[in-house]
Amino acid sequence: MLTHCLGYPRLGPNREYKRTVEGYWQGDLTLEALDTARLDLIRQRIDAQVAAGLDLVTVGDFSWYDPLADWGLSLGYVPARHHDNSLNRDDQLFFMARGVRWDGAAAPALRLRKWFDTNYHYLVPELERGPVRPLDISPLLAELAEARASGRTVKVVIPGPLTFLWLSDAGAGAEPLDHLPVLIERYRQALAELAEAGADWIQLDEPAFALDLPVTWISQAEAVYHGLQRHDVKLMLAVSYGAPTLPLSTLAALPVAALHVDGLADPAAAEVLAERLPPHRALSIGLISGRAVWRGDLNTLTARYATLARRLGDRLLIGTTTSLQHVPWDLASEQALAADVCAKLAFARQKLDELVTLRALLRDAPEGLAAPAGGQTVSPPAETELTRAESRESRIVRQRQALGLPLLPTTTIGSFPQTAELRRARAQWRKGELDEAGYQQVIDRYLQECIRIQEEAGVDVLVHGEPERTDMVEFFAEFIDGMVTTTYGWVQSYGSRCVKPPIIVGDLSRRQPMTVAIFRRAQALTSRPVKGMLTGPVTLLNWSFVRQDIPREAVAYQLARCVREEVADLEAAGARIIQVDEPALREGLPLRQSQHADYLRWATRAFRLATAVAGPDTQIHTHMCYATFGDILDAIVALDADVITLETSRAQGELVRHLARHPYPADIGPGVWDVHSPAVPDTDQLVAFIERLLTVIPAERLWINPDCGLKTRNWEEVVPSLHHMVEAARRVREARSAKAARKADEAVH
Repeated sequence: MLTHCLGYPRLGPNREYKRTVEGYWQGDLTLEALDTARLDLIRQRIDAQVAAGLDLVTVGDFSWYDPLADWGLSLGYVPARHHDNSLNRDDQLFFMARGVRWDGAAAPALRLRKWFDTNYHYLVPELERGPVRPLDISPLLAELAEARASGRTVKVVIPGPLTFLWLSDAGAGAEPLDHLPVLIERYRQALAELAEAGADWIQLDEPAFALDLPVTWISQAEAVYHGLQRHDVKLMLAVSYGAPTLPLSTLAALPVAALHVDGLADPAAAEVLAERLPPHRALSIGLISGRAVWRGDLNTLTARYATLARRLGDRLLIGTTTSLQHVPWDLASEQALAADVCAKLAFARQKLDELVTLRALLRDAPEGLAAPAGGQTVSPPAETELTRAESRESRIVRQRQALGLPLLPTTTIGSFPQTAELRRARAQWRKGELDEAGYQQVIDRYLQECIRIQEEAGVDVLVHGEPERTDMVEFFAEFIDGMVTTTYGWVQSYGSRCVKPPIIVGDLSRRQPMTVAIFRRAQALTSRPVKGMLTGPVTLLNWSFVRQDIPREAVAYQLARCVREEVADLEAAGARIIQVDEPALREGLPLRQSQHADYLRWATRAFRLATAVAGPDTQIHTHMCYATFGDILDAIVALDADVITLETSRAQGELVRHLARHPYPADIGPGVWDVHSPAVPDTDQLVAFIERLLTVIPAERLWINPDCGLKTRNWEEVVPSLHHMVEAARRVREARSAKAARKADEAVH
């Protein structure tokens, strides 16, 4: 019985990854230093697996930005706007990912999308022109060489061909499957090079096999894998992020050495596959969660799988359900967590130990064990708590009169750059080196600067910039009983961007107002409206590690009541606009379509529970980013928000086409500027995009704003970008006013 993981975190024990790659972008590190740091991080990941005693050491999932886009680059797929033969491989990847070349030349970056139902963002490969560079898997070969030096059996992980194709952009008017013949030929070449270099196993990740794939895609699986089969290396096809939706008979017949399925998501699938697999093929079962931080219930798992383990013998492998990239590096670094909390947790390093322990338990398990059954119920909120005092149409009229905003009002999403002074002051305050009064002086100086910059730029609805917040979820967790935060519990969100998800350990309640005091201080600095800024209950849920002893729906309602109390307090403090962000609403959508309705039912109810307490004159905004909004349009409407802002700048045409077919019934602010690129948007381009939006959105309902918050940018990028955005809105506003005046004059004459 062999043990393995599907992948390992890239960040390092103390975010060495982040500091290295950002140092390179800033010109503080050379390419040679970047390469040295890469090998150091790869060795740490290998050493962790070796020290735990895993039988297979997994490598191949390291990337300085995103493995899927990196694999596309390995296969030779580079968009025309990014293709530059003078760039080294790393700079080519960064140009595709960030939209800016080393010499400052800019082009729109690859789009970001959520990775299945997680908070990880992947870059969408673009295949329109086909491969334009030779196959180059040198980074994989370097990882493989390091792993082989450990003396262990080595497994190299790469994206499976059908998942790679499903998640990529095939190009305008193209069918994705049209790219399959060329793609498979590149895969054959890559597998041959890996086999020749000494790979023992190659793991082909096919999480798309957990989706409701069209029949035309399912029918390709057998031909694809027959075309890839080899006898000089073992292939493992891994289905993760849910139970397989491909017919199990189809999966069992595929010519691979092993199939991997998620044994926590669907134990029955593992049982069926064990019966149907040919006797010379192995079954790998994910039994340790790659997404939750809780210790596995090893006794229950032993009882459930002991019989299967005896039947399969050495044809059984046990692993993680997904890559461990979704959990922090090592619990041993956490010195501030209470002992009773730590006793329930397992981060990536501890999960490797759990795999080895579980292997021993399964080997020694007596016959006749039975897994316990259980179940929980949910008490839903009353309907009266979910309904605003007046209809949306009535509220729109009242709010326009109360706010007096111009046509095409401008705003931002919430956060502004977290400066070195802010981070330093926060660290000193947390260590007790700076008292509360000194810390608040730093915050107040920042507030004054934020308000001044926005007023000078001419922004209509201001934000306070969120200087007091480390993160849009972690900040609120520190005010809610039943949530705990970590010191080193970082996980990767995209590129070098990291977050520290809180851990929900019990029932939830708000200890005290969370944002009221800083809202009052910011609003006192200006006559323009300042938004109250909150994170919504569904995002607080989906971006935390959630307790597993009660349903997620019940936890969502507890969080909603905490946010509801804050909305009421902000309104009482004079907030006329309150933004309740829900960027994670779409990512929580189950992969199976049959489960969508139930999730969206309780997710929208949680948002309405949080916001329905607001009076009709108070304008409720919400924000969403990096998702396919067409999947959840009805749910977005059901939120009953007054204004919604969306990420759209990397997919302008897609949104315009969608809104032309499905107009949004309230005010909407599609992002006009990509905040995840350091490029400053051009005013003329912003004008053109706004004019394009006006072909599908009435002017009186269109807001002008960036894609997302600005905390990851610097002021040298933000200030001119704000001015360009406001200037673009002014130009369009004046052009429409002049056009209306000409029409009126023509009507008179």
